Amino acid sequence: MKQEEKNPFARSPTLDTVIMIEKVIEEHSGEMGRTQIWKNLPKKVMWQTYLVVLDYLETNNKIVIDKDGAVVWIWNPALIRRLEKEGLFKK
Repeated sequence: MKQEEKNPFARSPTLDTVIMIEKVIEEHSGEMGRTQIWKNLPKKVMWQTYLVVLDYLETNNKIVIDKDGAVVWIWNPALIRRLEKEGLFKK
């Protein structure tokens, strides 16, 4: 019998899902933990898919998890542009 191959994209979120999660985190920055945000998303997302998005956002320095477990939005493109203009940050 042939074994089923694992699909590496089985938990890959769509762009719409990533954007939806980003918006909720940005609007409620520092107010809620991972589970609370997940339960308050406008559309249902599988937990594993949600964790993939959180990992992506944390890896790309858009969010951090504070000492109390709250998800905090830290992405600030305006600050990055200002630092680039002042020569304090390389592109």
